Amino acid sequence: MAWYKNRKGEQLWYEDEGTGCPVVLLHGWCMSSVVWKYQYDAATSLFHDSLRLLAPDLRGHGRSREISGGLSFESCANDLVDLFNCLDLSNAVMICWSMGAQIALQSYAELSGKLAGMVLVSATPCFTSSSDFPHGIAESEASGMRLKVQRSVRRAIDGFFSRMFAATELENHHLLSEITQLLESVSPPDTTIVLDALDALVHTDMRKLLNTVTIPTLIVNGSEDRICLPKASSYIKTHIPGAEQVVFPNCGHAPFLTYSHQFNTELLRFIRSVSG
Repeated sequence: MAWYKNRKGEQLWYEDEGTGCPVVLLHGWCMSSVVWKYQYDAATSLFHDSLRLLAPDLRGHGRSREISGGLSFESCANDLVDLFNCLDLSNAVMICWSMGAQIALQSYAELSGKLAGMVLVSATPCFTSSSDFPHGIAESEASGMRLKVQRSVRRAIDGFFSRMFAATELENHHLLSEITQLLESVSPPDTTIVLDALDALVHTDMRKLLNTVTIPTLIVNGSEDRICLPKASSYIKTHIPGAEQVVFPNCGHAPFLTYSHQFNTELLRFIRSVSG
């Protein structure tokens, strides 16, 4: 657990545990580094102390609250580059969830020489659909999300949580109570940050960046994801040269929570394949 300074002199938070291959975990919209609990729990068992897990709180999120200006994918990408430079990371693997995946793509041009591989979890190059990309949510739905945020950030995020899981995904799940408490423990960002991040999601098209990715890439998604649609993950797979894909059945937007053991097993397999 530590702070680092970005190029603006802002103090940003990151979790840091273990030794070995650096694995950088990027959370999604309105979340924080706490969502990677089950990956940190596995660090001393499944991962056998062979990995160094680093999970930053993106600007405006979690403990990284004291920032100047707002949030954009460019500013988040700059922060990520600064973290790599500050810690002198190399041969790293990035695990990037949802909005974190778009930030990773934004930073890829600068970080590619320091990466051994990348895992894009529940990702999409375009959050909203268009005439030539039907694999996003409708613009009207995104507009509705914005209105809900303006009325109440907490209620909007609670609604987002409810859509993160497939219809029966949490039924009789042995970690239901723990997952619920974990998500409820995440303090929502300020309204301005939430809206900045949502606007960045709605207006960003990263399709042209996909074929620039030349490192080994694993795409992971749930078959029932209602936030970043499964076909968006399949689109990414076909547009990143050599990418492989793992789909979890009856799973929504957060396989690293509800399918944590299987997710961690796939994660370790991939990391070993790219970094030894």
